[in-house]
Amino acid sequence: IGFAWKERNGHPLIKFGLALILSGAIGNLIDRILYGKVVDFIDIMIGDFHWYIFNIADSSVTIGMFLFILHSFFDE
Repeated sequence: IGFAWKERNGHPLIKFGLALILSGAIGNLIDRILYGKVVDFIDIMIGDFHWYIFNIADSSVTIGMFLFILHSFFDE
């Protein structure tokens, strides 16, 4: 939260990435508080290939980190 506040006037990619990371973390925290565990509900299988089970909050954190790292590598 502190880093997001510090970057409030920063590059839009950083702000969007941090917002995704923070919202995903809060979503998983809410699951943990309400249910005692994080509820993963997206299960992808293609033939015999079974991908990891995840949820929207996990995806949000992953995409947010990707955007943050992308900005770190290619800007400034």
